[in-house]
Amino acid sequence: MGDIIMITGGMRSGKSTFAEKLLSDETSILYIATSKITDDEMKERVRIHQQRRGSKYETYEGHVDIATQVLNTSNKSTLLECVGTLVTNMMFDEFMEFDELSVQDINKLELKIVNEIETIIDSMKEKEGTHIIITNEVGLSLISEYKLGRIFTDIIGRVNQKIANRADQVYMIISGIELLVKG
Repeated sequence: MGDIIMITGGMRSGKSTFAEKLLSDETSILYIATSKITDDEMKERVRIHQQRRGSKYETYEGHVDIATQVLNTSNKSTLLECVGTLVTNMMFDEFMEFDELSVQDINKLELKIVNEIETIIDSMKEKEGTHIIITNEVGLSLISEYKLGRIFTDIIGRVNQKIANRADQVYMIISGIELLVKG
């Protein structure tokens, strides 16, 4: 029933602006903000996003119970921003130190995150409307010299594959230009 649009791209590539453009005719949108405000710079980024969106967006700030929020909202459309931040928050909910994690620990962490993403996708598919998922494309960068970076890149890369596989449309944003990859 629900249509899922995945938008991926690099940092500051224009993903949010494009997503908001896709939803410009919608009047009732649930905006799921997964970021945590940790400093003044992040606070300013959030303020700019809020100001640009306007009042037609209802905001849920958090990274837990997202599927429940999607299913229980009266809003027709959903904008989830962003999967990269969601994955980061879920990783740090489980562990604070990553250098000593075993392969088994990493596999369990990834499975937990993938299952949560699948649950979110299921809720979007179940609920009629347009559901946009914004994520970061990390597959074009170098392999991190730090274990935490490698764990994150591996997990989000596989999560992005899951989302893209189930999405009705996938866009890649490059320097503010959208490229339809699927759909």
